[in-house]
Amino acid sequence: MATGTFDLLHLGHIYYLREAKKLGDTLSVVVSTDSTVRRLKHEPINTEEIRLNLIKELKIVDEAYLGHEDDMYEIVDEIKPDIIALGFDQLHDEKNIKSELKKRNINAKVIRLSEFKGGSDLEGTRRIINKIISAYEFQKNMERIENK
Repeated sequence: MATGTFDLLHLGHIYYLREAKKLGDTLSVVVSTDSTVRRLKHEPINTEEIRLNLIKELKIVDEAYLGHEDDMYEIVDEIKPDIIALGFDQLHDEKNIKSELKKRNINAKVIRLSEFKGGSDLEGTRRIINKIISAYEFQKNMERIENK
């Protein structure tokens, strides 16, 4: 099982899912709800429905689900994965997850994956957003110069 926001799909996401898939036979992906993304990260660019449907379209993904609002372990209990793959930069604490899984009698390994070294400045959602903002500001400055 892999989890994430998957707001602006990029090569870092593909790497994460590919590495997670190597850990087992079936890759189940849980996409965070809009309210979870707002609470933990930022205002999502794409809605949860769009993000979920994009993930479902990836060949590497066997099944995809929308996460639950209040209890992130509820979906884990429903899917019953053997392994939970964490991205290198996900905020989740492995010890806390393992402890909660044990309390709930969910027998799943938790594995933190390594960082993607793609060499691109577009391998993170925040990087993509910042590059778009920079390009927009550059264009606006060019227009001001041309109009003087």
